[in-house]
Formats: sequence, C-alpha cells, structure tokens
Amino acid sequence: MAFSHQKIETRNWLMIVLVTLVVSIGGLVEIVPLFFQRSTTEPAPGVENYGVLELAGRDIYVREGCYACHSQMIRSLRSETLRYGPYSVAGEFVYDHPFQWGSKRTGPDLARVGGRYSDEWHREHLIAPRNLVVQSNMPAYPWLAEAKLDPDGMVKRMRALQAIGLPYTDEEIAAAPEVVAGKTELDAVVAYLQSLGVNHQ
Repeated sequence: MAFSHQKIETRNWLMIVLVTLVVSIGGLVEIVPLFFQRSTTEPAPGVENYGVLELAGRDIYVREGCYACHSQMIRSLRSETLRYGPYSVAGEFVYDHPFQWGSKRTGPDLARVGGRYSDEWHREHLIAPRNLVVQSNMPAYPWLAEAKLDPDGMVKRMRALQAIGLPYTDEEIAAAPEVVAGKTELDAVVAYLQSLGVNHQ
C-alpha cells in the first residue's frame, strides 16, 4: 500500500500537519453552526442587559475572584435543578463578557441567587460571612463598604461594551456617572447578585 498508516506515523511533521488539519475541520464543524443558531446568539426571553450599578458589581465580582469558588451555570441534572432551579441555557449569557460559568463549587452556584435573600443579608454576608453561615469558608470583603465607585471608569467600560455590540445607548452611558455617584463597591456587588437569574425563571 503506497500511503499506509506506518508512513504517516513515522513522519513527525506529516503527522502534525494531518492532526492539525483534522482538529481544525472538526472544530469548525462544531463551532461555526453556533454562530447561526438563534438560541446561542439572542437573549433568552426576559433576559435584559445589566444596568449600570449591576455592571459595576459584576466587574468587582470578577476582580475579587468570586468565580473561583462560585459557578454560574446550572447543569441539566435532576439534583442540580432541584437545588438551584431551571437549568441554564445559552441565551442567558449573551450579555456576559466574559461569562462566569465556572466549574468549581467551593460555594454554591449563584446563577439564580437573585431575590433569594434581602440586600441586607448580602451586605452582612459579604462583610462577615460567618455571622450568617457558621460553616462558611468564604473570605470577608469589608473594604467593599468603604470603596467608592469610579463614575468616569463606568463610562469607559460601557463604551467598550457598546463597541462590541452590547445594547447600551449613548443616553445610558451619559447618565452612568450620576447613577453610580456616591455608591460603594458593596452596593454594586449586591445589585449584581440580586440581578442573577431574576429574568430567567
């Protein structure tokens, strides 16, 4: 046989080229259709873009590494849906840049935490977690109550998101400094947590 497996497998560069070609074709076949499937590119019913304060809170959530211990994706297993609510669908995450799916659950999944607890509960939990959950190993974030949000930074952040296609209007961006004026980082994180899942249930 002129073109046998042995000839391919004994020539390193040929093997590398052929493996790269096969993986590339397979990747294109799997990924490209997702760009044209509405359920992955359009918001699920009821899903809305983050408000200014929620967006600021999301940035702080990412900055503080909360995603390292909390996932935001409910899998379609009965045990998951019984505990956390309806399983996650792609259309829930179209406004997330970057998304916070994660896989580590040192703490509970937060995909549907919005509205489960009061604002005051979240504040206390972020400042002193063990006051509310004795067995918690979550670190405390007391500085969030003192740190003020940067109004000008929000304008830049929203302009960047608008440039990649998120539906922030020029009016919303212009009003952003007024919305966050005098607000603390704690206010923002609580607003973000309270938004999670409320439009998806």
